[in-house]
Amino acid sequence: MNQPNLNNKQLSELHSLFELVSKRQIKDFGNISASNKEDGSLITSCDLWSDKTIVDGLASIAPNEGVLSEEGGKHIPNSKAYWIVDPLDGTTNFAASIPYWSISVARFVDGKPQSSFLIIPTLKKKFVSIKGQGVWLNNQKIERKQNNNQSKCISLCSRSIKILQKQPNSVFPGKIRLLGVSSLNLTSVAMGQTFGAIESTPKIWDIAAAWLLLEELNCPIKWLGTDPSKLVAGQDMSNINFPLIAGRSIEKIEILKPWGNLLIAK
Repeated sequence: MNQPNLNNKQLSELHSLFELVSKRQIKDFGNISASNKEDGSLITSCDLWSDKTIVDGLASIAPNEGVLSEEGGKHIPNSKAYWIVDPLDGTTNFAASIPYWSISVARFVDGKPQSSFLIIPTLKKKFVSIKGQGVWLNNQKIERKQNNNQSKCISLCSRSIKILQKQPNSVFPGKIRLLGVSSLNLTSVAMGQTFGAIESTPKIWDIAAAWLLLEELNCPIKWLGTDPSKLVAGQDMSNINFPLIAGRSIEKIEILKPWGNLLIAK
């Protein structure tokens, strides 16, 4: 039967699984070539190995819980608890020898993220988020944020920069940062490195782990289109985007809302 929460044995096995995948990705980094998928995005043999290793590992750690992954099945599983996996978020960086990518895995229960794991191999950082309990970075509990952060930076994705072209005479309300990794753009908000982020076309696997991390650190999200809390079993997620604004506070969301709305303007 599906368990509402992961037990200590499962958490330990997940740690070992992600450590195995992290080591392989570090080993392959800078020593592997990429090819194009049908949608034009890049993929490497390391993406495929990582995906299979994580999916197979989850089948052993959490039997009878479905898995949706970027490189595998993309339909919402028909189980009370299921997993959403991006085995290597930031393949373009990985393939270009830019040392910034993540392993992004989230477990959903009743359609909402219940726990998530976001690992940055090159920085030796592992975020674990558990609904209602908080966030840990490398096993150290992160205190819920204070709203006095003074960061002037805003994360954009490569597709959301088009909003600047739509308002060429307007001053953008912050210093722009493009990390090239959706999950880490959002994590930068949660950690106070940026005060907001605008994402244009993230898929569910891009945002699943960071979504819970933001929620647990009291960072609001404004969904600009489809609401991912209304996922339906069997739904094909291949071509569904979740444009969004994330902010350190509601006030920061309001600052970014006129710009984020440009993404969905006709």
